[in-house]
Amino acid sequence: MTILDVKNIVKIYGGSSEEGSTTALGGVSLSVNEGEFIAVMGPSGSGKTTLLNVLSGIDTPTSGEVLIAGQELSEMKGDDLALFRRKKLGFVFQDFNLLDSLTVKENILLPMVLERKTTTEMEAKLDDLASIFEIKSILPKYPYTISGGQQQRTAVSRALVNEPAILFADEPTGNLDSKSSAVIMECFEKIVNELSTTVLLVTHDVFAASYCQKVVFIKDGLIHSYIVKKGSRKEFLNQIMDNLAVLGGKSYDI
Repeated sequence: MTILDVKNIVKIYGGSSEEGSTTALGGVSLSVNEGEFIAVMGPSGSGKTTLLNVLSGIDTPTSGEVLIAGQELSEMKGDDLALFRRKKLGFVFQDFNLLDSLTVKENILLPMVLERKTTTEMEAKLDDLASIFEIKSILPKYPYTISGGQQQRTAVSRALVNEPAILFADEPTGNLDSKSSAVIMECFEKIVNELSTTVLLVTHDVFAASYCQKVVFIKDGLIHSYIVKKGSRKEFLNQIMDNLAVLGGKSYDI
């Protein structure tokens, strides 16, 4: 089943006239199925972050359509869009975005509290996620007392509590060392395989992208190419590096 359907997305900043305007996305079409694990990669300024922002409803396209779980984002405004994003979308960011005044447990359960779920529902969901991400021992702790990797696992858990249709991740390993990055990417693999969660992440980290099932390469606001994992992760990593060499531009983390 198609979860995300993107049709000819154009995003122009600075007005529609050619003079003084910048075309960040020049007509992007993309389809993501339920349970897929996809990375978007491209040189700096290629439009990948703009694409993520448009797909997740943070920004609006100049033209084109974004349908998530069959609903067109541009048809929703204000509170309706905010409610849809809270119920249907999960977000993971490079800088974790946890609240230091809340414990790990309270951070994870915050979206469920906003949805006024029962204590029984919350405790059951917390137990499931804390087991998957191996963070039961840190539930009473505060974010500033735990490691970056533990903070990101907390952030991913929080993003999953309302069982989103799709999880968007923006450079999720950007602030982590290689060991913590591997743990986070293994967690993403686990939720895709065990919970059939759909994950779309933007990354410049070749190592992180190699965990995905598919990598979409974007350049100059357009989809340049894509590759699908068929062999081992090491073979896929080499494929990704070959494709990035063709793209050129900014150096990537390896």
